[in-house]
Amino acid sequence: MTINDIQISEAKKSDFDDVMQVEKEAFGYEKEAILVAQLLEDESAEPIISLLAFKKDEAVGHILFTRATIDGNSASPLIYLLAPLAVKPEHQKQGIGGMLINAGLKKLKTIGAEMVFVLGHESYYPKYGFKQDAGSVGYVAPYPIPEEHAGAWMVYPLNSGAVDGIKGKVVCADALNKPEHWRE
Repeated sequence: MTINDIQISEAKKSDFDDVMQVEKEAFGYEKEAILVAQLLEDESAEPIISLLAFKKDEAVGHILFTRATIDGNSASPLIYLLAPLAVKPEHQKQGIGGMLINAGLKKLKTIGAEMVFVLGHESYYPKYGFKQDAGSVGYVAPYPIPEEHAGAWMVYPLNSGAVDGIKGKVVCADALNKPEHWRE
């Protein structure tokens, strides 16, 4: 089946079971699904962007963007963290993850978000415009990233001047603000 068979929509509360199923199958364990469930209930993560990819009536992919801020800055721009991106194993390597990323970035741009951060695969996310080693341009990850994985902490500027603004430590939603979520 082609990529044209995929429909992306905002996940609703009634889609919760589909979201959990995608997360469990994509990662092969429950840790990510538990994190997503916690983030969906976390007021510090709002406003949340949660998107599901469907192939016919089956949920095959999910992406979650949660609100973040710059530490100690009351005038922090509207920034987000992408975590996690999940596609069921049998639907991977078909472009669905990229479709979810692009749909999420487009939605974030329309609500006025300025930047998106991700801790992720160094060869995957740059294909979608993420700039590696966000720490080197002044955006410190919520928890230290080992030097050999510095490139995995990335930023995506949603407007041309975004990364020229306020710098500092990125503060994520409470549910994500635990050291175990910040290891590659």
